[in-house]
Amino acid sequence: MRLVRLLCGISASLTILTTAASAATCGNSAKGFDGFMKSFRQEAAAQGISQAAISALDDVAYDPSIIKRDRAQNVFSQSFLEFQARMVSDYRIKQGAVLIKKHKAIFDAVEERFGVPGPVIVAFWALETDFGKNIGDLPTLQSLATLAWDCRRPEKFRPQLMAALDLISRGDLTIDELRGAWAGEIGQTQFLPYDYDESAVDFDGDGKRDLRNSIPDVIASSANLLRKHGWQPGQPWLTEVRIPDDLPWDQADIAVQHPRAQWAKWGVKTVGGKPIKADGFPASLHLPMGRNGPAFLAYENFTTAYLKWNESLVYSTTAAYLATRIAGAPRVKPGNGEVEPLSYKQIVALQETLANMGYDVGKIDGKIGKGTRAAVKDVQIKLGLPADSYPTPELLARLRNG
Repeated sequence: MRLVRLLCGISASLTILTTAASAATCGNSAKGFDGFMKSFRQEAAAQGISQAAISALDDVAYDPSIIKRDRAQNVFSQSFLEFQARMVSDYRIKQGAVLIKKHKAIFDAVEERFGVPGPVIVAFWALETDFGKNIGDLPTLQSLATLAWDCRRPEKFRPQLMAALDLISRGDLTIDELRGAWAGEIGQTQFLPYDYDESAVDFDGDGKRDLRNSIPDVIASSANLLRKHGWQPGQPWLTEVRIPDDLPWDQADIAVQHPRAQWAKWGVKTVGGKPIKADGFPASLHLPMGRNGPAFLAYENFTTAYLKWNESLVYSTTAAYLATRIAGAPRVKPGNGEVEPLSYKQIVALQETLANMGYDVGKIDGKIGKGTRAAVKDVQIKLGLPADSYPTPELLARLRNG
């Protein structure tokens, strides 16, 4: 049983939930939560979820500690060099290589079937749970129900809560096994329930898709999810490069692609200083910390599969970079000059300033995401600055001073 019925019913279910949950669409406290859960049980029954699975909601309560964690994700406001320094350790690089060798037959079979190489999978395995050591032990249903009622992202977590019940209903997980990270992720590579339900693979053939305990299932399911996210077999994902002191900076954008021949013409070289391949293969120039920081050629596997796994640019860049290190790439170079990253509070101030100027930066969350980068790029162009999409303290001061 797949979630076709869930996909077809999401719009209708959200309408029912938002009109019946004590006349409130969402809430920022426990008030109204019981009414929401009553409506959710009704909708789950309408979607064909078993009563045994629905009964798992009986002891679920609103958990304010989950909301507190949701509001405290400032780690993604760090610069790439700061974030990767804490996440890409020698241990993770070495252990990743050890695991690929230890489970070579599985990784080979998975790559043959799904086209995703071992270092890519192992890097996510490392970052998500330190190779399965820290999968979390919080009650998934309580986390998801709290986030589904919360007003910040109900549209994301209500389908996840329904999918979690579906996992119980179909026998993939028992209620006791449905435990994991604070935001509802489950297993060694931290699948949200919908992805678990849709993309988990029983690769060891034991009749159960087990992302908590089965290494073959973990490896194959991670590859299957990346393939569904758009992974292209046999193609690269991220390659560090060296850039000149000047080039058309507005073209340095993961949303902009050019043939490698064009990047070579503009002076982009390998990290060792040799010419890059001057062919027609499309690539983006990714400057996670602007023109003075590290530089990468980013390929479609990065701009699609990685950013669908996690939309945080700093996380996805770090995961892709760790995969290159496990595959044998050298340590990243700091870039061409000093870069002073904005603090969390400065990023919030920048987003507020840009929003007041009429730009759509998305949520004011202290993270330099797609909307913020696009707004920064446009402002840089208007001000006649190098449009590398990366905000600096000087840019923030200039905007504040009019």
